[in-house]
Amino acid sequence: MVSELTFAADGFRVVYAALAALLWCMTLLFSKQYFARKRHLVRYFVFYFATFGAVLGVFFAADLLTLFLFFEIMSFTSYVWVAQEETDAALKASKTYLAVAVIGGLSMLMGLFMLDHAFGTLTISELRSSAEDFLAGEGGNFGNRKNYLYIAASMLTIGFGAKAGVFPLHIWLPKAHPAAPAPASALLSGMLTKCGVFGMLLVNCHLLFADGTWGNVILVLGTITMVLGAVSAVFSVDLKRTLACSSVSQIGFITLGIGMVSVMGGHGIALQGTVYHMVNHSVLKLVLFMAAGVIYVNTHSLDLNKIRGYGRKHTFLATAFALGGLGLAGIPGCNGYISKTLLHESLVEHMHHLEQQGMHSEIGMYKTIEVLFLLAGGLTLAYMLKLFIAIFVEKGEEQSSAGKRSMTLLSGIAVLGSAVLIPLLGLTPNHIFAKIGNVAEEFFCPPEVLSGEAHAIHWLSFENLKGALISVIIGVVVYVFVVRGVLMKHENGKRIYVNRIPAWVDLEDSVFKPVLMNGLVFVLAFFCRICDTLVDGVAALLRATVFAPRKRKMSIWVGTKLTHMFGTAMDGIVSVLNRSLFRNHPIEKSFVSVFAVSELEARQTFSLIIGSVSFGLLLAAMGLAISLIYLLF
Repeated sequence: MVSELTFAADGFRVVYAALAALLWCMTLLFSKQYFARKRHLVRYFVFYFATFGAVLGVFFAADLLTLFLFFEIMSFTSYVWVAQEETDAALKASKTYLAVAVIGGLSMLMGLFMLDHAFGTLTISELRSSAEDFLAGEGGNFGNRKNYLYIAASMLTIGFGAKAGVFPLHIWLPKAHPAAPAPASALLSGMLTKCGVFGMLLVNCHLLFADGTWGNVILVLGTITMVLGAVSAVFSVDLKRTLACSSVSQIGFITLGIGMVSVMGGHGIALQGTVYHMVNHSVLKLVLFMAAGVIYVNTHSLDLNKIRGYGRKHTFLATAFALGGLGLAGIPGCNGYISKTLLHESLVEHMHHLEQQGMHSEIGMYKTIEVLFLLAGGLTLAYMLKLFIAIFVEKGEEQSSAGKRSMTLLSGIAVLGSAVLIPLLGLTPNHIFAKIGNVAEEFFCPPEVLSGEAHAIHWLSFENLKGALISVIIGVVVYVFVVRGVLMKHENGKRIYVNRIPAWVDLEDSVFKPVLMNGLVFVLAFFCRICDTLVDGVAALLRATVFAPRKRKMSIWVGTKLTHMFGTAMDGIVSVLNRSLFRNHPIEKSFVSVFAVSELEARQTFSLIIGSVSFGLLLAAMGLAISLIYLLF
């Protein structure tokens, strides 16, 4: 394993580092208004800039160990963001965030150990050739080499996917975003999740390049994440929670693209669609979470029923929010349309390729995924319509800040300046995006390994517009019949939004906590108790048979000098008492022998404890902790 930190600064790394710098600058401008009356600002900004440094370390890392160290630093520094408000919800969300980060970190560490053992290197630029040599090599105690690589890649993907928010480790996003300050939520969604996506792309493109089996697994996970996040967002009645669930869904779109990169053998169109949507989602969530922060600062609420109608007279805020919503829904003219079109095109092209090869039996799965892709796009429009109409169109309670400016000058620059990028990127797909796509291909899939280049896309052709139109129709239908019909009710003479999603859908409370805190602890404790009983029983049997002590007459000198001294003194006292108080009922036993036997039994009991499985497990745990500290530092 490498013994020093190594860094590199090629095209894609520089692009995403520059995007990270943009997000940090914009949220810094917005922070002045948001934190105007907040406490513990020094703590927040210390970890704000520490996280920025860690993010840059992730993208500039030249080897996986360096990436891992900065990835973990990023997880622990951003934990403070989630706990910043110190409310019950914030502290609970921060525990979930930290638990997922620790689980992901330990999983990544195991994957790194496996790769270093197999390859002898963790340098990113050498991973693809090392993986090919490993699969083609012989010798070594690796068993099935393909399965070994699958396990190592799975360990890394669990760690990266936990940070990205991929199902089933997406549970921290809907809790952390509403609890964290809005500038932090923008960065958590816009950039920290992309660090996880970056790692997943490294695994797909450098370890298991063009592996269709692996790609299909990632594709299915992406599809589940995409649909689950969108459905949760439709049901939510909390502004930031809706945007958080939306982030889960959009990460699903990106993960779907990562899967298609492997399924299509590194085809340019799939990779470009994935990278474009990474960039687009960063910009879109920057705008939307800062807009949500503006609303919260002025209304002190995120409940749609309480902030209803707030934005009716705030034109600039409404414009920025509308652009973010349209971009997220993939409406033509906005940046999201470009990336979603490429992702959809990758699915269509792959199905066409399978049809040409006569593999009709395999088309069904991809056709289903395409339908779910369009459905998730429609649900995206439905929940963004729900948010926009509730806040900026419907009439609600009079807000105390009505008629006042919603944003300060710096906040306006941050929100509107970021919103301008949405149509700018959407209307110039062959300029800015083309350059980003080129550097992404050079980093993830060099020309010599690409199975095909991304051909020229006719962005406004009927075939491409048809996919967007289908999603729009689905979105409008869902909004009219589900949001306005099922997810609203009459109360006190007016219609209000209600959250009808059942509590058991929360995987943390319904699955993870019962399994980890109850089931796993019970199973491990039961196993340890059985092992401990068996080993102690065997030890006792051996002591009574093979290693039984020889029987001999116990002398007065049995024991130690200390027991003999105290026993002799006690016998002297007993002798005096026998001649006076206990003359009729004298004490006959010798305390020298009593103390000696007690000392022997104590030593034997202690030996059994030291030899027990429980004590061995305790020492093993201590050894593991010391080993991890040594490896890390």
